Amino acid sequence: MSDELYMQLDVVTPEKSVLSRKVTEVIAPGSAGEFGVLIGHTPFLTTLKSGQVIAKTEDKDIYLAVGGGFAEVISDRVIILAESAVLAEDIDEQKAKADLDQAQDKLKGMNKENPEYSRWESKAREAELKLKVLENWRGKS
Repeated sequence: MSDELYMQLDVVTPEKSVLSRKVTEVIAPGSAGEFGVLIGHTPFLTTLKSGQVIAKTEDKDIYLAVGGGFAEVISDRVIILAESAVLAEDIDEQKAKADLDQAQDKLKGMNKENPEYSRWESKAREAELKLKVLENWRGKS
């Protein structure tokens, strides 16, 4: 296939490059709502909230869980600078379930004024997101 049918997607965290490949479409969780990008999209920069990114290729869809950040669309490229990101196939389901259980147990005994509350609430949301992305990926692959 011709290169003009594809755009480059790079997903990067402070620790590493998570994904770098040619794709046909990107769907991401913008702070103002989910957005999609096709080749030739108008350039823009936006913030991302935690959520699911779907990168479509010719033969499969790639699912990622991202923990907020920024997305920039320029020419034939999408760059996602994420606080955290993990590919669906790299998610450890047992660990995510254990993390969710632990966070929910901690939250049961806390009120919202507790300084640790927001940290455990964030851990619970992150584990729930990973499980959702894993479920969506398994349902599509």
